[in-house]
Amino acid sequence: MNFRPLHDRVLVKRLDEDEKTAGGIIIPDTAKEKPSQGEVIAVGPGARDDDGERIDLDVSVGDRILFGKWSGTEIKLDGVDYLIMKESDIMGIVEASAQAKAA
Repeated sequence: MNFRPLHDRVLVKRLDEDEKTAGGIIIPDTAKEKPSQGEVIAVGPGARDDDGERIDLDVSVGDRILFGKWSGTEIKLDGVDYLIMKESDIMGIVEASAQAKAA
């Protein structure tokens, strides 16, 4: 796949959530909510300020992020579902130490 987002846009792949609750109840596909976590696949070069200077993005490829329920635009590239969203739609980056504690 050759795709490069423009300006301050980010290409994100949703991360699947668990199919069971903490109590062991299996959640059917029809009752699942769309996950609000994803992995950054590609980032744009950044927006420009009033003076024309480029503002770098705070996220980079490979970051695990949290975003709002209705954030982004759903697209399909090479048969895979992705989201394109502005960096401002991203609520935060899940740090590696937090990921290690969860595992």
